[in-house]
Amino acid sequence: MALQSQLARTGRRQLVVKRNSLSNCLLAFALYIFLYAPLVVVVVYSFNSARFGSGWKGFATEWYGVLAHNAQALSAAKNTLVLGLVSTLISTFLGTLLGFGLNRFEFPGKALFKWLLYVPVFIPDIVMAVAMLLFYSIASSWFGFLQLGMLTMILAHITFQIPFVAIVVRSRLMGMDSSLEEAAGDLGANEWQTFRYVVLPLLFPGILAGGMLAFTLSLDDFVVSFFTSGPGSTTLPILIYSSVKRGITPDINALSSLMILLSVAGTVAATLIQKRKAKP
Repeated sequence: MALQSQLARTGRRQLVVKRNSLSNCLLAFALYIFLYAPLVVVVVYSFNSARFGSGWKGFATEWYGVLAHNAQALSAAKNTLVLGLVSTLISTFLGTLLGFGLNRFEFPGKALFKWLLYVPVFIPDIVMAVAMLLFYSIASSWFGFLQLGMLTMILAHITFQIPFVAIVVRSRLMGMDSSLEEAAGDLGANEWQTFRYVVLPLLFPGILAGGMLAFTLSLDDFVVSFFTSGPGSTTLPILIYSSVKRGITPDINALSSLMILLSVAGTVAATLIQKRKAKP
């Protein structure tokens, strides 16, 4: 009897687990549909032969050809990549140093610096954009430099990217096992060797994650870029915004689809790099 009751309880637990697994799968499936259905619609309608409207008129790839000969779109894509790559490289380097310093060193006002680190994260984009525009206007009128253009956009993006990178790197450092560094010191490694062969490899996933986050923020930023851009520095979000006001056309969908493809490719590449780094 005891054995039968135990088997019955085990069977009920397995049934409950199966039901919970099914409900979790259905919930996850619904969430994925909610998240990715709009992106799928954009990609599908980039192959719509209709010039205007949301009705499906047939399959066509001509809009990608039209986009390839659109000098304005190509220039905006170039500006977006230059802005994203340059600002990401600089902000990742500075953010890593900031996160490392806040985690490993003690100095006067450290608590205040930790608090100030989160201000650009929580401040609204419009406030950041207006503040940067006002700063550039004052600098331009007083000192005669920082005219609105690619340079001002890069500086503005670096400003709001550094805190995100620093927070990610600092979180990674807080989760690291300090005994590994102590073991390296016991084995005769100096501070530089410990940092190079122990700390940096363990910190690399955090640096990569912070860099990816910074690049993503730069890639889809509109508000700060719009306020700090100048002649000849139009980015893809600004171009798409100005084009959508005249009506959504398939070439805009094609441009958005390429941006989605670029984001997916970057995510996959970063994941593969992390897996290769994790292998012994």
